[in-house]
Amino acid sequence: MDVLDIARWQFGITTVYHFMMVPLTIGLGILLVVMHTMWVRTDNPEWLRMTRFWGKIFLINFVLGVATGLVQEFQFGLAWSEYSRFVGDVFGSLLALEALLAFFLESTFLGLWIFGWGRIPKKLHLATLWAAVIGSVVSAYFIIAANSWMQHPVGVVADDATGRPVQVDFVAVLTNNTALAAFTHTIVAALMVAGALLVGVGLYHLRRRKLAGKPADEIDHGVWRRSVRIGGWVSLAAFVLVAATGDWQAKLMYHQQPLKMSSAEALCDTEAPASFSIFAWNKLGSNECDDVHSITVPGLLSFLAHGDFTSEVPGVNELQERYSEVYGATYPDDPSRFGDLAGEPVDYQPVLAVTYWSFRLMIGMGAVSAGVAAYALWSTRRGRVPTSRIGVYGSLAAVGAPFVANASGWIFTEMGRQPFVVVPNPDVPVDEQIWFFTAQAVSPGVSAAEVWTSLGALTLVYGVLAVIELGLITRFIRSGITAGDTSTTPPIGTGGDDDRREGPVGDAGGAGRGRRADDDVLQFAY
Repeated sequence: MDVLDIARWQFGITTVYHFMMVPLTIGLGILLVVMHTMWVRTDNPEWLRMTRFWGKIFLINFVLGVATGLVQEFQFGLAWSEYSRFVGDVFGSLLALEALLAFFLESTFLGLWIFGWGRIPKKLHLATLWAAVIGSVVSAYFIIAANSWMQHPVGVVADDATGRPVQVDFVAVLTNNTALAAFTHTIVAALMVAGALLVGVGLYHLRRRKLAGKPADEIDHGVWRRSVRIGGWVSLAAFVLVAATGDWQAKLMYHQQPLKMSSAEALCDTEAPASFSIFAWNKLGSNECDDVHSITVPGLLSFLAHGDFTSEVPGVNELQERYSEVYGATYPDDPSRFGDLAGEPVDYQPVLAVTYWSFRLMIGMGAVSAGVAAYALWSTRRGRVPTSRIGVYGSLAAVGAPFVANASGWIFTEMGRQPFVVVPNPDVPVDEQIWFFTAQAVSPGVSAAEVWTSLGALTLVYGVLAVIELGLITRFIRSGITAGDTSTTPPIGTGGDDDRREGPVGDAGGAGRGRRADDDVLQFAY
């Protein structure tokens, strides 16, 4: 493997790993705001316990998400310096706003929320959580806007001397229709992730309480039942919205990146009307789009692409020829920029098996999540508590389904645009289009051994972080509602008279004087 292949693997692995945490942070954060708001409005202890329990899961995931996300931007300069130079005029403003505005807003107010329990007024404390969650959503928008610009570059012109894009319309970059579609799709998909978590964990605790003979009129029973019902309805609603926003994205992709979408359907030859493939086989693994057999639904692909059942949809083979004519049949013969691919033929077709199956895995896992949500709502209707081991533990296992769907969607989106890292915009004349091959984006001064070393180190570190996160989340899920979740203030010292009940503890020199034995400033964060 050469430097390009290893660098792509590294960026792909670390990005997918990081993105496993992003939708849970966004989706659970939005639901957490709802829970906390309902507690402030109603003073119902069920909402308080829900807020504090799910808040711990949110914090664990947030911390690990930040740690793994920092690596992404460093990789731009380490393994992808040519890419950084090319997109720097556009990405500089977006990433700066994401870091200086959105992330600071998110992290600062999240800190106030963590340490503000019992220290600041309830409504002001709630406002800090609102600000933190809004920051996470805005942060996601800036990142998606940057990614969408690579999928559909707008608001730029090419510099006459260097050929690099120069940003001339920042508003056009922010309002890119590709970004708007991707952002809405991502947010509702994140809500599916959070909803599935509430359903799986809530059913688990309901069943455990039922088998233990605990009464159904306790507050904790209401916490889990309410979690299941909220998670179920959110998952179902999000699934419908995911389908709607996904259809919007697909129609844009058929116009902007037709080769990606035709590959996703294994549509080798142009058809009118075009059929939607349900299951395909034969030669998908060889990446030869010829004689691929599949079970299809007639006319459906035409509808997904253009909104009617009769339109023509171009096939992979025709599009390959068209791209070769417009963007060149071979890479420029310049080893300093294209390495071993200099002068070699350009294969504009993405990896057929990856685009085809990742697209179906995304849809299939989303459907699984919706099915589990429907089961949860049905099994808990009118106060019922499901005790089926298969149903409850199956729902708990299905928490992973929307995570897989989200990851598959991003794999499809990113690998489907190859061999471009910046895809040409078909809405402008060819001589004004801006594009950049992945082959020329890698850092020229980096060796394969260096990238292998960083890939191995990151894989090891990320593996350790995965064990830590899963261990912490599993521990808190099993523990359920704890004593610290049952009051408006965590068991921490506030400096008042009540904090001197137990006398000095722990520190012989007096540092612990005046604090309760259970006093711990990070109790809630733990």
